[in-house]
Order: sequence, then C-alpha cells, then structure tokens
Amino acid sequence: MWSLITQIFPYAVAFTIPLLITSLGGLFSERSGIVNIGLEGLMIIGMFTGALTISVLEIAMPGAAIWVGLLAAFIAGALFAMLHAFACITLNANQVISGIAVNMVAGALTTYLARNITGSGNILIIHGLVRKDVPVLSALPVIGRLVFTQTYATTWLVLFLVVLSTFTLYKTKFGLRLRACGEHPHAADSAGINVHLVRYLAVMISGAFAGLGGATVIVTYSGEFNGTAAGLGFLALAALIFGQWKPLGILGATFFFGFASTVANVSQAIPALAKISGIYLKTFPYIVTLIALVLSSKSSQAPKALGEPYDKGKR
Repeated sequence: MWSLITQIFPYAVAFTIPLLITSLGGLFSERSGIVNIGLEGLMIIGMFTGALTISVLEIAMPGAAIWVGLLAAFIAGALFAMLHAFACITLNANQVISGIAVNMVAGALTTYLARNITGSGNILIIHGLVRKDVPVLSALPVIGRLVFTQTYATTWLVLFLVVLSTFTLYKTKFGLRLRACGEHPHAADSAGINVHLVRYLAVMISGAFAGLGGATVIVTYSGEFNGTAAGLGFLALAALIFGQWKPLGILGATFFFGFASTVANVSQAIPALAKISGIYLKTFPYIVTLIALVLSSKSSQAPKALGEPYDKGKR
C-alpha cells in the first residue's frame, strides 16, 4: 500500500498544482462578486501563450525560456480576462453567458492561430521543467519522499502564491475591500470603495492565475498545446465550490480532485490498478466531482452578491 502511494503521490501533486492556481484565480473573481466559469478558456489562453513563447525562445534562451513563457501566460491571461470583466462589470451582461463566451472564443481563437503558425494546430515544446529533489528536506522520513522528492519548481511557486493570496485576502486593505464588494457592494460603495475598479482587478488576477495554470500544464506533464485544457478549468471551478471559496478549502479540494484524476491517468502503469476496468477509472474523477458538489451544496458559503451586477444607482 505504501509503495502504491509513493508511486502515485508525485503525479498527484503535479496534476494538482495547475488546478490549485486556477481555482485560486477563480476565488479572487468570485469573492469580488463576479462569477467566472471562463476559467477553462483562460487556461487555454495561458497554454497557447506559454507554449508559443517557449517554442520561439527555447533554442536562443534555453535556461530562461520556460520562465519567460510562464510570465507571458500570466500576462496574457490577465489581459484576456478583461473581456469578461468589461462584459460583466461595465455592460452588466449575464456573467454565466459571458464566461461561456470566454471559453468558446479562447478555444476557437487559439486553435485558429496555432494552425496558422504551425500548420497542425499543435505547438510542441522541446524542453519542460525537470523534476528535482529539495536538498535536505527530501531526506526527511515519510514526508520527504512524498512531498520533497522529484518536484517541479512551479509547485513551490504556486504554493507561495497560495500563501500570498491568503495573506492578501484576509490581512490587507485590498483583500477586505474585495471581499466587501462580493458581500455588500452598496455598503462598500458607501464607504468610498470603487466597486467597479476592485472587481476589474479581481477578474484580471483571476485570468492571470488561470493563464499561469495553463502554462504550468505545458511545462510540467503535457509539453504540447493542442487547443484544449481537457476540462481542467471546470474541475478547478468545482474545487472552488467544494472548497467553500476559501484558500485552504481550495487546497484540499484540488488535491482531492487531483489525486482522483491521477489514479485514472496512471492506472495502466501500476499493476495494482491495471486489473480494474479502464472505464471505471476514467469516469472516477468526474463521479467523485459530482458527488462532492452535491454533498457541499447544502452548506454553500458563496459570497452574498455573487453573480449580481452592481448598479450604483440601485439599492
């Protein structure tokens, strides 16, 4: 049993990290009151931008190309998210429909551009991040082998962003204002807070994190852009809901979904799981997701003004 866990755990962590940062991005948007089901599309933008940037630079800049690609994906996600922000905040459009539009436009646009650039619609990178052991910590009993052995640098970057985001949301003036805009926007406005500006910033942070999540997939276990995020954005949204819109809850939920998905993805390479029918293992993550959402729906702690357009003239 221990051997099986140690085999699966590194893969589960690698799969969890893109989910975690994308779900964390959704947290910023929805805590401000803007529903963001466009996380899937924003991940695709990040995957495309990251893959294209790295493929262009990796020969000339073999050491720095990956990090430039991650930064480019971060920026591209933030800029593309402004479309969602403009529709929902400035035009008061239906936030769910706007999110669906983001998903559709992102998939179609990036596939079109990739086909014109490469001719195949796929963008392949030659070198991704290399797994490395963390010095000293990897020698610790039990936890060293599970957590600090054969890890990607993006794992520690994302965990740092989780800590920073938690501090920002609960210990800073900006975080207080953002949460106020998602709970009582009119009261926030009465206190002198620019609700529209805060929501714009929150949606842009959401896009930046989702873009980074998409690029992380490319530089860790994928290595190729093919026009889809394979439903990771929707899994991240489910983890956001299951985690009750709280950073630590999201951390637990994304690992839960990540572990379930990993079991399905690596089942044929592990003798103990290879005996189980493939169809059961492939559907397992989605069944688990549905059950988790049903169980958490009764205790939902969504922001009170989530999904409600803010009109300064109405109360």
